[in-house]
Amino acid sequence: MKVKFILLLTILIFSVAFAQSNIEQKFNMLHEVKTTPVKSQGKTGTCWSFATSSFLENELIRLGKDELDISEMFTVRYKLVPMAEKYIRYHGTSNFGSGGQAHDVFDVIKKHGIVPEEVYSGKNIGLDYHNQAEMSSVLQGMLDGVLSSKDKITPNWKKSIEAVLDIYLGTPPSNFKYKGKNYTPKSFADETGIDSDNYIELTSYTHQPFYEKFNLQLPDNWTNNEYYNIPINELIAIMDNSIENGYSIAWDGDTGKDNFDRKEGIAIVSENKEIIEEDELAKEKQITQKDRQEAFENFDVTDDHLMNIVGIAENQEGTKFYYTKNSWGSKNKKYDGFWYMSEQYVRLKTIAILVHKDIIPDKIKASLKI
Repeated sequence: MKVKFILLLTILIFSVAFAQSNIEQKFNMLHEVKTTPVKSQGKTGTCWSFATSSFLENELIRLGKDELDISEMFTVRYKLVPMAEKYIRYHGTSNFGSGGQAHDVFDVIKKHGIVPEEVYSGKNIGLDYHNQAEMSSVLQGMLDGVLSSKDKITPNWKKSIEAVLDIYLGTPPSNFKYKGKNYTPKSFADETGIDSDNYIELTSYTHQPFYEKFNLQLPDNWTNNEYYNIPINELIAIMDNSIENGYSIAWDGDTGKDNFDRKEGIAIVSENKEIIEEDELAKEKQITQKDRQEAFENFDVTDDHLMNIVGIAENQEGTKFYYTKNSWGSKNKKYDGFWYMSEQYVRLKTIAILVHKDIIPDKIKASLKI
């Protein structure tokens, strides 16, 4: 009886702690950016490439170009080689893996170009979905093996890394034909009209001065890129101005702990964990700059996922939500692969954003000197 009582009490406490409203969120779309279909990153950590490629696909639509399905794995393929080089040069103390940041896509475009998905799918091991678990293990083992050698390191290790990438992802094309025209990856990128200099990354943390750039110290920022630092209210203003004017946002943030409801497809920051009335929606905590900083400092918020924000909606109580395109596929998802993140969730969980600099309000531009 005592065991049963303890079990029942535990269940009751758990239920109270995680109770949420039974009322379903109903959304009214206020602004929506036209986007391409949802894709799946499969069993990979390449959300950064999917989110930023989606962002670029939206940009091409906004610019009046034909809809394009960009190859995410072309970018991944060319990002992994310099990442491996840095890992070796830093004797294994820098980050190596499938993770990355939005600027990694632009770095690859500048050096190597882009290609359509139909030209380079990155599915070279007989699967109809992306799975890079084995490839990642092989690459990591090779790099650590090179570093563990007691002899001088030869130049051949890099060729070996390239060979493994070609085996698992496919050899990237030096030229290809698309819609009856011949291209190189660089000439194809040039024809899209995408200018990397038009896009900037912004963040919002108080351990560095506002209106200056700093190296955002994240494991996946392996290139040590600098981000513009601004107050969170101004970051939100930029996001709203972007969506309202037809520009989407590459969003880097945290979806890995609490508040991100994978079943319901929504993300909120509940004010408390008490049981609420059945006819009420959960009340949210109002997030401050201090809340953001504390969550960043204690690792409650980390950069575990990138997505593409493509709209602004409101629920039946007028609460603002950001309509967000994910890269976990569209099957068996409540909103067909899209998610609704509340403004308070975004205020707390945003690590950084990438936007077109034209949508930054003039007053903020002047403060940033851009």
